[in-house]
Amino acid sequence: MSYKELITTIAKALVDHPDEVSVSEADADNALVIELRVAREDLGKVIGRDGRTAQSMRTLLTAASSRGGRRVHLDILD
Repeated sequence: MSYKELITTIAKALVDHPDEVSVSEADADNALVIELRVAREDLGKVIGRDGRTAQSMRTLLTAASSRGGRRVHLDILD
């Protein structure tokens, strides 16, 4: 499973409008940036209370990318 698929699966399970979930990848300096977009009403569900849900998704990405030796960063865009 790719990083993009991982974030897409998690985000679609969290939101009320899964058809509006959009995930893209962009290369940065020695890192991969995953950009997540959701409907405005679902933004709070993806971020979570005090950012805990977003931090959990970032932790999963870090664990998944540890094998590949490449840093992966998650950006949640509005």
